[in-house]
Amino acid sequence: MVRVTYQCVPASQGTRFTGSALVRLLARLTDLDVPERGEVFADRLSHWLSWADAISLSSALSSVQSGDAGHPPAAASDAQERERHRVRSSLAKAIADDSLSAADFASHRRACFIRQQDMETSIGPLRAHLRAALTARSPTMARLAAVDAVMEQVLGARERSLLSAVPVLLERRFEQLRQAHQSDEAEPDRWLDIFRKDMRGVLLAELDLRLQPCEGLLDALRAS
Repeated sequence: MVRVTYQCVPASQGTRFTGSALVRLLARLTDLDVPERGEVFADRLSHWLSWADAISLSSALSSVQSGDAGHPPAAASDAQERERHRVRSSLAKAIADDSLSAADFASHRRACFIRQQDMETSIGPLRAHLRAALTARSPTMARLAAVDAVMEQVLGARERSLLSAVPVLLERRFEQLRQAHQSDEAEPDRWLDIFRKDMRGVLLAELDLRLQPCEGLLDALRAS
């Protein structure tokens, strides 16, 4: 795991952090003002869903009747655990292996986009695989899998829109560090080392955020 360094450009001491580790990290790196939580999650979610989305969720919730016969017991979730570990390890290694030395942000932006695309293309199939395993467990677990499928569909665009801000905020951090080190003749590239660590830390936090639905499905598999 990469240890994130916050040297030379101090974070605002007045910021009060809420939300995910990714939001807190970005707030600290860029002095982003994160407001206190107002609405509960369910209230905020209601603003994101259209009436058609609400109907889809309702249909998913009622898609498996409680009286339906269950499927034969499925195998233990060890295979799913190993697959989640493989996906996360592969993505984390790719993030850790990035070692760009460019003094302009364009190359770092491209690298960030690539890593985000890798996450999306790898985590989506893993999530679908976990849903299939849940569906084989019981009618109740099948209903949970159906709800997750609808949630992924209706919130996917929202997630992509929000995460598209990550490169923008990383560029802000990049410029902060570059300006702070303009007069550093002894170690002119030190700020780039700090930025690379920051960028890796942010992408690892995004990876964990994107994996949260899979962790929830795995928890359901363990309990079923």
